[in-house]
This record gives sequence, structure tokens and C-alpha cells, in this order.
Amino acid sequence: MTTVSLDSPLTLKNGAVIKNRFFKSAMSEQLGDSSHNPVPGLATVYRRWAEGGVGLNISGNIMVDRTALGEPKNVVLDEQSDLEGFRRWASAATANGTHFWAQLNHPGKQIPAFLNKEPVGPSAIPLGTGLEKVFNTPRALTEPEILEVIGKYVTAAKLAKEAGFTGVQIHGAHGYLVSQFLSSRHNQRTDQWGGSLENRMRFVLEIYKGMRAALGDGYPVGIKLNSADFMKGGFTEEESMQVVKALADAGIDLIEISGGTYENPSMMGSQKNRKESTVRREAYFLAYAEQVRKLVDTPLVVTGGFRSSVGMQDALSSGATDMVGLARPFALVPDLPNRAIQDSDYSYTLRNLTTGFKTVDRMTGVDLVWYEQQIHLMADGKDPKPALSPWKAVWATVSGMGYTALKKRRA
Repeated sequence: MTTVSLDSPLTLKNGAVIKNRFFKSAMSEQLGDSSHNPVPGLATVYRRWAEGGVGLNISGNIMVDRTALGEPKNVVLDEQSDLEGFRRWASAATANGTHFWAQLNHPGKQIPAFLNKEPVGPSAIPLGTGLEKVFNTPRALTEPEILEVIGKYVTAAKLAKEAGFTGVQIHGAHGYLVSQFLSSRHNQRTDQWGGSLENRMRFVLEIYKGMRAALGDGYPVGIKLNSADFMKGGFTEEESMQVVKALADAGIDLIEISGGTYENPSMMGSQKNRKESTVRREAYFLAYAEQVRKLVDTPLVVTGGFRSSVGMQDALSSGATDMVGLARPFALVPDLPNRAIQDSDYSYTLRNLTTGFKTVDRMTGVDLVWYEQQIHLMADGKDPKPALSPWKAVWATVSGMGYTALKKRRA
């Protein structure tokens, strides 16, 4: 058996070759302009990640419908988009032999009330745990509207290919629309789009099939999928594995494993209540990936928790994952892949961020905006500032976004 190392290339079943095992997972950038096209700074920061050695760059979530934004400065890719801006972004992000895939998303009901008074979802069920106060109850999509949304995903994928992205990723995790359709907690339809798991997974399978028909067999299509929602009555690990099997059988090229929703944000990586085995092995969802590996041979990415070359290498050597997924570490160490490949003992830590006031932290989303500000620094051609004060990050966000910065924009 050939030993897989961090700098080993990965060949997908369609023949596409990713130069190493480092996967930059999507992060919120908030770098769309007033028309929701990418600002020039996105090309700057993604080129830096590409030159830093990452094998596969994943964009922050790009919305497929400009009437359905998850956050105020989301980038949107549709017929109204300025493709020249996307071409510049893709050209920079594919430097140094790097793959760059567009993460395509529709938020469904996870739209802040100040952005949309009537969001849509599979069913007219509000978010729970108090979130219904700031996220409006959705209207249930009609079947013609479901087909229209599927078409928007396909259109965005075709435009991404035209603009020079080397692949696309369907965002099927974290409680957004695809995730909502998969969950019996949020999808209580009685037609062919709800009820049984077979019906609930129809939405994502139709998106994938539409993309594959439009893009061809040689163009990579991946998905980010929850291992589970970790919510009572929600999407379970057993159901997730069945969806993985169906997508693998359909021919999907790469599966990124995450977990949770914004009602229960397991993907945020809190150190609290983490199993000892997770702390020891670093990655949050590695045990789940080991079970998935028994079902499919589709390449897998496990994202979340990696903090050292040793932990990353152990995960690859175990065979549970084919790529190491990292997000926030890239906002502080843009050349992390080069460092980890060159130093087998490389490691890093992330700060526990707080303004010192829990109410302020919660109101401003300090753990989100601090990392956004690091990305904005790089977008301006500057270096990240690991010592940046959380207060300064909050103030910079307020200065850039105005009063909307003080409005809750994440579930």
C-alpha cells in the first residue's frame, strides 16, 4: 500500500489531479460589491492562498439567487453577474497549479430578517432555539419554484466553468436550503420532495444531475455535507451515510464532511464537550468518515479541528480521509501548506476570541467578524494580524457595513 503524505497528489475518478492533500474550506469573506460581484481584493487573497501551497481552494459561499442572500455582502453568480470579475478571481486563485472550486449555495430560510421579509424553504417551519425572533418564518416553496431553484444552481455552475473555476461544490451542510430539504425537522412536505429520505434527497440529487448534464463528466462536482444536524428530529448520521452512498453512486467527485447547523453549530469547533478521542485525533468528524469509507470509495475531505502536521498526516495515513480540510487557520497562516509540508512537527493554535462581554460577543458575532477582518487585511495586500483586538475587528466591521453590522446575520 502506497503511503499518502501531505504533498501527495490526488487523482479524482474523472482524471482531475489535485497537487496535494490540502483543502481550503469555505469561509465567509463579505467581499461582494454593491452588485454582488467579487471585489478585486478577492483575487488578491486567493492568489496568496494559492501561492501558499494549497491544493484545492474553495470559495466562500456564492449565492445562486440574488433575492436570497445569506449575508449582506455575499457574491452572487447568475445571468446578471459581471463575469470579468469572476475571471480575474479564478485566474488568481488557480495560480501555482491550484484548483479553485466555486461553492454554490442558497440559504433557504437562513436569511436575516433585515435582508428578506419572506424567505423560502421546503416547509413553512421557523428556525428554533430563539432564532425565529431574527429570522422570519419561511414560505414553503411550490414545486415549480423548486425546479426553478434547481435551475439556478445549474446556471451558476455553468457560469463558474465559463469564468475559469476548475470545479464546483454544492453547499449541502450547515442548515442552508439543501440541508433543509434533507432534514425531516425542516422538511415536512407530503409530495415527492418530502417525507421519506428518498424524497428528501431528491432535491440535492436533481441539482447534481442537472450540473453533471450541463458540465460534462470531466468537470469536478463536489458537495459539502453534514455528518448529522445534531438536532432532535433532524438529519441523522445513518441518513447522511445513505445520502453519501446515493451521491457516490451518481458519480459525485469529492465529498467534504462537516456537521451541525446554526441552530447547533458543531462546525464552529468549540472546545467544550469535545470527546477525548476527538481532541487526540484533532479532526471533529474523523470517526464518521471512517464509517463512510466502508461504504464508498469516493474521495473524502474531513474539515475542522486539524492543528498539526502530525494530526493531518495521521488522518491521511488512517485512510479515513483523502484531504485535510482547513478554514480559519488559512486566515492567519496563508502559507500553512508550505510550512506543514516542510516541517513534519509544524503546529499552530487559534485564539479564544472575546471582547470581554458575552452580550457584545453574541450581538456582533465576534468569532466570525475577527476572521473576516483577517481576510480583508490580506485582500488589501497586508499580512494577517493574529494579535488583532476583537474590539478593533468589531469596529472595522461596523465601519465597513454600517448599522447592518449590529444586526444578527448568522443563525
